[in-house]
Amino acid sequence: MATVLMCRRLPRLSRVTAISTTAKRGSSKSKKEKRDKPGAGKTGTQSGATIQLLKPQDYRVLYNPAAYAKGRAGSRQHGDRDSSQALGDTFTSPGTAQAPQTFPTASSQALSPVRSALPKSKSVLLEQSRLYKEEAEKDKREVHDSKEDPRTFQKGRPEYRALTCDSTEPAQPLPAEEGDWILQSVAGCEGSPGVLTDYFLKLSRLPAERRAALGSDAGFSALCHRAVTSIRLFSTPDLIHVLKACVPLGVPASHPLLNACEAEFCRRAWDMGLEQLLLVADCWRCLDRSVPSYLGILFSYANLHWKDLTLPQFVQLLYIIGEGRRSPADLAQKVESTILKHLDSFTLEELGAICLGLFKSLSGISEHVMRRIADRVSLQMEDMSTYALVNVLKMLRYTRMDHLPLMRELGRVIPARIPATNIQGIMHITLTYSSLHFFDEDVLAAVATSLPSKVSYCRSKDAAKFLWSFGCLDYEPPNEEEFYSSLIKQLHAKLHEFSKFPEHLLTALLGLAFVKRFPEELIDFALREEFVRKTRGSKYELNKDLFTLGKSVEIECPTYQGSHLTPQLCQEFTEMVSSFAEREIYVRPEIVEATYLLESMLGGPEYVKNHMILPHTRSSDLEVRLSVDGRPIPFNFKDPVAAKKLRDMGVNLTDDLMSQLIQGRAHNQSPTEVGNESRIPSQERGDTTGMGGALPTGATSQAEPKAGLWQPGEVRLALQVSNRNHFCYGSRRLLGLHCLKRRQLRLLGYAVVELPFWEWFPLLKRTRSEKLSYLHYKVFCPALLTRAA
Repeated sequence: MATVLMCRRLPRLSRVTAISTTAKRGSSKSKKEKRDKPGAGKTGTQSGATIQLLKPQDYRVLYNPAAYAKGRAGSRQHGDRDSSQALGDTFTSPGTAQAPQTFPTASSQALSPVRSALPKSKSVLLEQSRLYKEEAEKDKREVHDSKEDPRTFQKGRPEYRALTCDSTEPAQPLPAEEGDWILQSVAGCEGSPGVLTDYFLKLSRLPAERRAALGSDAGFSALCHRAVTSIRLFSTPDLIHVLKACVPLGVPASHPLLNACEAEFCRRAWDMGLEQLLLVADCWRCLDRSVPSYLGILFSYANLHWKDLTLPQFVQLLYIIGEGRRSPADLAQKVESTILKHLDSFTLEELGAICLGLFKSLSGISEHVMRRIADRVSLQMEDMSTYALVNVLKMLRYTRMDHLPLMRELGRVIPARIPATNIQGIMHITLTYSSLHFFDEDVLAAVATSLPSKVSYCRSKDAAKFLWSFGCLDYEPPNEEEFYSSLIKQLHAKLHEFSKFPEHLLTALLGLAFVKRFPEELIDFALREEFVRKTRGSKYELNKDLFTLGKSVEIECPTYQGSHLTPQLCQEFTEMVSSFAEREIYVRPEIVEATYLLESMLGGPEYVKNHMILPHTRSSDLEVRLSVDGRPIPFNFKDPVAAKKLRDMGVNLTDDLMSQLIQGRAHNQSPTEVGNESRIPSQERGDTTGMGGALPTGATSQAEPKAGLWQPGEVRLALQVSNRNHFCYGSRRLLGLHCLKRRQLRLLGYAVVELPFWEWFPLLKRTRSEKLSYLHYKVFCPALLTRAA
């Protein structure tokens, strides 16, 4: 395994130092930006780090409902609180994971006066015992059951007992002797379906260790064979009892008995009631058996009998839809209307279960319905378990909907819950903020404080999402070295997973690049030909990410000696994004208008170039060149026809368009759809800013201009016509990708000139002279020319 990287003090971790034109980073920057935040909570509580020597086994981590402890005890909604983590987009198979072994350090300062008075060895033992208990409790919080935790909503109403399979241990276990008698008697009697049913029910009450041995028992195999051969003789209630018994008996999902049961239930489904159909579907879920044919019948039946659905049946149906990862399109409208009908009657846990079902099945939901759900959650958040709340956040993220009251309340409630929340829950909370471009320093600081002691529980996906989220929001926490070194170390520990999930490594490395961190061993691994081939076979579009990473390393890590992208790949990536820029970026009204006016002001199209100086950053620049005495220098001789084509396309600046540009989105758009230069298809991976770029007309395929073309005494301006999607929600804080772009432009010698949307967009409907005056001030700024001279 590659050498583990810790922090920048250790070898081969490039940490680029900001040049003089870049604002100083660190806590002072964070405090300065805090006044621009749209919402915030209180500062998170700091916790000490622990040394974790053994890590859970890859993705086979089981969880415990204690993982998502509720913010305060009790609930006005219902008694049984689900407080574990939602698995949403990941499913883990059952199994037992080994908890990390921890060796906390005893501290005499932490001892009470009474303990301090004890002999040293005894006091140390007492303190170690206490700390071990604390670590054991923490391990329990990090462990949850991916099958049971999403079912906690079922404890909130007695009606769910008829719809669900209870997998808890039996109240009255069957003596082992009686179980042996049943298994021995199977071979000597024919047995009616009723008797066979009774045998299955009794055997399901055996002690757990005895049930585990039934798989290799000849008597149990004979019992199952009898049931299969007489399957059609069972009454429907008896057959359901047999299927329910298979859950505690641990019958494998591929067992012939389950094959026969599935076929028989599919045959009988239209003669069963909705309650029975839902119960059988729940049994299949508990047995981890995929039954697409049965679910298709269930959904069709529900569609025909929709008016008969009770509230618990509706919630259970959405749970089944989510666990089956299927979204029946013909139910979409009925689901939305039923949510609105019962919205005030759902428990908060049921709301969380509904959102999780929709999220897992990738079911779309209208902004109106999601906003109504968010309205209720924002008013009752303190009464909601963190587990259910995270499920709502997943759907909020999926619909890409802004809801300021909910995010502000989340910023108030969630920081105090972070220490008691498990790592996947914290990841989903953090990813919500970055996906919605919502910056809240108190939440992010609480995450950063808690994460180092929990980092050994991170999957490769979790570590990647944390790094992406912090980089996307351009936030480096107060404990930045501990935070980043622990996550980089975990990336090394999970290096073997990246062959299967290459997108996670690229996501992590881009997040690090945004905040000027370049772990060279990992970068070398990511840019090797073998890994690049794996990214090309991914279900995600990763070319733009590779392009951004490779070119950023070339510009910001001059001493890097590892692998690079080939020139052929860079050319291919550049050509790929060039057509996108021609269609979607260069023709944006605010850019076309600025280009046209600059040409008029400077003397013609040869003085301005609308292109991408850095193609891998995928946003446009208006390049202008001046002599040190302020005279424009002509340089754009290669494609005046293209410039005229853009100008002649024309964009009507209607009142509706101006309203969208200045005030924000239209009602049917997400906050990131307006000015969405940087959106890419793989948003659910966390890549919400987009990567890549277009080849400037006549430019080389390299990200940086050739140094030999730079004339002495020449000032090159890179005008940035930004839009609100380049910034955090409701603020003037640039997102990480756009910070990276400006940093790299300055490294290459460009003077970055901002035409921020809050200044330029309102001017678009003002007089020509006002716009020209504004642009003249920006281009011929005396301070710029003074610095250049």
